[in-house]
Amino acid sequence: MKKIINDPSTVVEESLAGLAAAHADLLRVEFDPTFVVRTDAPRPGKVGVVSGGGSGHEPLHGGFVGRGMLDAACPGPVFTSPTPDPILAATRAVDGGAGVLHIVKNYTGDVLNFETAAELAAAEDITVEAVVIDDDVAVKDSLYTAGRRGVGGTVLAERIVGAAAERGDDLTSVAALCRRVNAHVRSMGMALTSCTVPHAGKPTFELGEQEMEIGIGIHGEPGRERLPLEPADAIVDRLLSPVVADLPFGSGDGVLLFVNGMGGTPLMELYLAYGHAEKLLAAQGIRVERRLVGNYITSLEMQGMSITLLKLDEEMVELWDAPVHTPALRWGV
Repeated sequence: MKKIINDPSTVVEESLAGLAAAHADLLRVEFDPTFVVRTDAPRPGKVGVVSGGGSGHEPLHGGFVGRGMLDAACPGPVFTSPTPDPILAATRAVDGGAGVLHIVKNYTGDVLNFETAAELAAAEDITVEAVVIDDDVAVKDSLYTAGRRGVGGTVLAERIVGAAAERGDDLTSVAALCRRVNAHVRSMGMALTSCTVPHAGKPTFELGEQEMEIGIGIHGEPGRERLPLEPADAIVDRLLSPVVADLPFGSGDGVLLFVNGMGGTPLMELYLAYGHAEKLLAAQGIRVERRLVGNYITSLEMQGMSITLLKLDEEMVELWDAPVHTPALRWGV
């Protein structure tokens, strides 16, 4: 294992300390229990937006704390859900009296621990709504989930919902918007290599030099099929076809196209893939109205990518374009 770390047992804490030092104008990190929170939280009268999950998916979630996205994020150990205690502490820290929305990826530990934290918050008279994101079309179940996994759609939900909370929408409206985003977003990923969890010290799974895994999850879970390596255009076809067919997306739809790297994929390859994906969509009469390309929800150093499509409406476009200022996303400010 070759990684730029000191000790596997402290890698998350040291990384979070560095995040706080680099972006002290936007956020701070609390330890014991551990969570990341906006420097200006809580905002009186504003719905708080909280998400979280295992570390190793950076910049998700801590890199999306700031204006127009998350008010707080709860990072667990690598690929392991945070416990209810930090989720509750983060919920308290962002409660400005208008309630708190939990955005939860559909992994068993995340769902259970966020549910417990919401129950504890309710006992303290904090109103919490939760929305589970389950946009992965690759599988119905995995080692980590009951039903579809929450993957790239999480980034888009956090951005759009965060903008709605920033403009002053109430909790009921923000939660309904989050459910609407989830209902209209689909994703699928692939890998050229596995990743190595620091405390494990070896790859999660093995892939041959001329093999690829289609339908992987963000925790290094193997996909739904292993195939011989193909050219980029064929790989994009394999990912995009089931995504388009699942909603289904159709001629006349306006979409946001998100091509995401899994942590070890250079932008050269991601833009190449994006170009072919947009051509495929255009051939089907699907208009790409907004786009995002880069490493935003990763699996440590895995080489691979995911493709996410969100069917847009006028409100989603307006919210996507609204100002955002976080460590990982910034425009309009």
